[in-house]
Amino acid sequence: MTPAPFTVVRSRAVPLLIPNIDTDVIIRVERMMSPDPGHLARWAIESIRYDAGGAPKKDFVLNDPGYVGSEILLAGDNFGCGSSREPAVWAVMGLGFRCVIAPSFGDIFAANCLTNGVLPVTLPTDVVEQLAKGARNLNEVTVDLPSQEVWLESRSWSFEIGRVHKVMLVDALDEMALAVGRLEHVERWEIRDHGERAWAWPQGNPPEWT
Repeated sequence: MTPAPFTVVRSRAVPLLIPNIDTDVIIRVERMMSPDPGHLARWAIESIRYDAGGAPKKDFVLNDPGYVGSEILLAGDNFGCGSSREPAVWAVMGLGFRCVIAPSFGDIFAANCLTNGVLPVTLPTDVVEQLAKGARNLNEVTVDLPSQEVWLESRSWSFEIGRVHKVMLVDALDEMALAVGRLEHVERWEIRDHGERAWAWPQGNPPEWT
């Protein structure tokens, strides 16, 4: 699936500060019957989101109408741990989230987020708790990827992200599109270099690109 560009996201944030929510909790294996995030949304985090009869728990934060439309999830430590499961990210996307902020993530889950257009932001536990306090008051949180900052009212915190992954998110590139873009850059260089240093090319002919 093609990710949407990610620059600045501003919305209410959903405080789900439960530690060690693993990929099996995020989406059970028997529910992974479609790559469509909209289809998976119904089953996302179902084991703690619904009661034994399958009805939404009224006191569970993801069922609170005050957070409808939220694009930012505040999670507990080690979010997305467990098995490698890309549909776990699709399920998070299906719930409408473009960004997950947590003290730490399962490594594979975080990598899958980055390749699917979801921004995983790692911030200290006390900062996530401050954001959660604001979120419970329905204050909006701003995630500014170009400046690599998270804002709550007048307070801000910086976060780290690799340069390549930042480009992928801002320009809405998946790994294939990024690779093609790099190939095109190499092609242009080779054509230019042949014009400047024809003697360096064994065949004496410019490269042919179609």
